[in-house]
Amino acid sequence: MKAEEMRADYSVLNAPETIASGWHRVRLGDIAKVIRGVTYKKEQASENPARDTLPILRATNIQDGALVLDSDLVHVPADLISDTQKLRVGDIVVATSSGSKHLVGKTAQVKETWEGSFGAFCAAIRPTTDIYHRYLGYFFESREYKDYIVKKALGVNINNLRRGDLEEISVPVAPLDQQKHIVAEIEKQFSRLDDAVANLKRVKANLKRYKAAALKAAVEGRLVETEAELARREGRTYETGEQLLQRILETRRSQWQGKGKFKEPAAPDTTDLPELPEGWVWASVDQLAAPEPSSITDGPFGSNLKTEHYQDAGPRVIRLQNIKDGEFADEYAHITQEHFERLSKHEIRAGDLVIASLGENPPRACIIPASVGPAIVKADCIRFKPHPSMYAKYLNAALNCLPTRQRVKDVLHGIGRPRLSLGEIRSIALPVPPRPEQQRIIAEIDRRLSIIRETEIRVDANLQRAERMRQAILGRAFKVPQSQRAMETIA
Repeated sequence: MKAEEMRADYSVLNAPETIASGWHRVRLGDIAKVIRGVTYKKEQASENPARDTLPILRATNIQDGALVLDSDLVHVPADLISDTQKLRVGDIVVATSSGSKHLVGKTAQVKETWEGSFGAFCAAIRPTTDIYHRYLGYFFESREYKDYIVKKALGVNINNLRRGDLEEISVPVAPLDQQKHIVAEIEKQFSRLDDAVANLKRVKANLKRYKAAALKAAVEGRLVETEAELARREGRTYETGEQLLQRILETRRSQWQGKGKFKEPAAPDTTDLPELPEGWVWASVDQLAAPEPSSITDGPFGSNLKTEHYQDAGPRVIRLQNIKDGEFADEYAHITQEHFERLSKHEIRAGDLVIASLGENPPRACIIPASVGPAIVKADCIRFKPHPSMYAKYLNAALNCLPTRQRVKDVLHGIGRPRLSLGEIRSIALPVPPRPEQQRIIAEIDRRLSIIRETEIRVDANLQRAERMRQAILGRAFKVPQSQRAMETIA
């Protein structure tokens, strides 16, 4: 996206003849009513609509400045919701409490009629007749409001916004006719930016589909020439995937150092699995693990590891936040060395895979980089150390590909957030090609993903530029003029 295509035109906002006297700052509580969300008991809520129920918005329904009204809703009896709490066009929904600090303070305006309300971890700001609701809605997208939220969060470990915090927000207010003029100009400028952003997001979506297609082709034997085809053309023999699997199992038996007799890992149920390319074989995660006893293990539960145990430095804790689609995210959490040593059976090392047993896109996985250092896995994170005869990069692709995710859907359980048990993860079936073919697949995946990453970097840079332009427009629109005779200080 070229920069000139995204450049904002502030000329209309600069027009001197549109300025009139009357700019002033007021408390939000003087121009809007702050309404508390609906409180309900867990047993009163359902994910499915029913007679005499209404949908309830949660903090997670506020995404990118808009309300997502078609997913992640709960439904509660309508008689729990007062008429005041039913959302109206022009209301601004604010996330006031969340386990994720980045969600607190996020806002979105109700722009069309919707029969529903909002939960106790949200509030609604309802403008009075003295202010244009769309003007106030845009103020809540501005840097001034966001900076206010950041200041409230500084040094505070509680992810809450109180009613008084909202009521004390200082709002720059223009005369009502100017409010409408400013909104019209903001929307004119945003229309151009929104078109550019929509194009960039389409590019990102296409890149995501391209990546998924590459991984799917990789695990179906269509990304590179198979070892069977190559060996036949070169007139030689090769070790098949089945022979490789047998070799792995034999070394596991001979190198077993755990307690008791070696227990054979369960083979996958291949009844409904698709046919594989020549020389490939189906194997379970359990069969492909390293010989050591804790090669597949989950993290500590309960009081063994809590958020209050986290420190500013020390061995790392690998959490769900670290596991992206095939990639490691450097989100930090630390514990003391003494605590790490007590939980050493949950240790995870560089080159191991970590699999998310909870949340989106199971069995989402990534490889632990060497930069992590000493670390343990947290609950809902599964350490999987592959056998040395398997390439971790290939297994990472096989775990994160669409065919594996589709097969896993049949065993998912849990309401709201899908979950896999440790036993279910052990039994996941993965396609295993000959070892040299794995290596070629990895090289081709790396080549394609490198192109995708470079393109994503450029797209993200332009998205950030668009957001800066958006904030520049809002900053100028809501800046109270030093002189009420000229518009140039606003734009």
